[in-house]
Amino acid sequence: MEKTITYGGAGMLIGKVIDSFLFHCQYEKNLNLKTIKAYRTDLIQFAAYMESSLQKRDVNVLQKEDIKNYLQEISPLKPKTVKRKIASLKAMFNFMEYENDYFMNPFRRIRVRFKEPYTLPTVMNMNEIKRMIRIVYQEKEGMVNMERYAFRAAVRNVAVVELLFATGVRVSELCNLRPEDVDLRNGKIKVLGKGSKERVIQICQAEALSALREYYRLFSPAIKNRFFFFINRLGSPLSPQSVRLMVRGYSQKAGISKPVTPHTFRHTFATLLLEEDVDIKYIQHLLGHSSISTTQIYTHVNSVKQKKILATKHPRRKMCFGGEE
Repeated sequence: MEKTITYGGAGMLIGKVIDSFLFHCQYEKNLNLKTIKAYRTDLIQFAAYMESSLQKRDVNVLQKEDIKNYLQEISPLKPKTVKRKIASLKAMFNFMEYENDYFMNPFRRIRVRFKEPYTLPTVMNMNEIKRMIRIVYQEKEGMVNMERYAFRAAVRNVAVVELLFATGVRVSELCNLRPEDVDLRNGKIKVLGKGSKERVIQICQAEALSALREYYRLFSPAIKNRFFFFINRLGSPLSPQSVRLMVRGYSQKAGISKPVTPHTFRHTFATLLLEEDVDIKYIQHLLGHSSISTTQIYTHVNSVKQKKILATKHPRRKMCFGGEE
């Protein structure tokens, strides 16, 4: 990967600029590979737009109108995707501005105020999460031949679902767990979250710990050989996509009409803890959020809890009129 940007008569060719920026992200800033992959995807798309629609390859000649036209080009995409693509482009231009005093950052001459629509996360209520967990256990208990791989897979699935609900970890964090990160004796896991930040989460539910121990007993030889805690039929690390498909299948069997993903367990974990009056700062730490504002999306109140609060806590119930005082 090229690190040095060519200046002078040759200008600043978009391909070399992208290479230099990604080199900086990977080897100087030590960013997560997933973040670098997203940067690469977004910036290659912008480079293609430059060459096909603007007939330009030199970043030095970009004007604010070019950026505005590009923003219009990507505007039909999902708001979250547009926001990410804008952030990727800004990050590269800021890097170029830092590296070259003569570069005129086109974003300095336009105001981009993009507000992502606020949407409440999908969560399961207590009845739905019970049905979901019951289905997972029923599948395992319905296996008559414990020597078949199907039984072992069912045991693993129980462990995965229990851990998702017990800890609220992201699916990527779960799939990246290594044997040394899972302390089954003391009941805790060490998670590597976003920004390579580590956090330790206690597993305080006996059922979850029991499920993890049963899984480890069955899979321990393969786990030690592959260096990942959760593995698939081939002995390779269990992929996030496999977990998504598994969770979707169980939710359908449980008759849950709303879309359920591994992240739904994370939302449900946080929401139900809040409903039990757990301080949001503790939930922020458990989820691995660097900012409390990220955690505050879970402070919405569902209709059942809302009805209970207004029926029992509203001051109007203490007011009496018509001679009743």
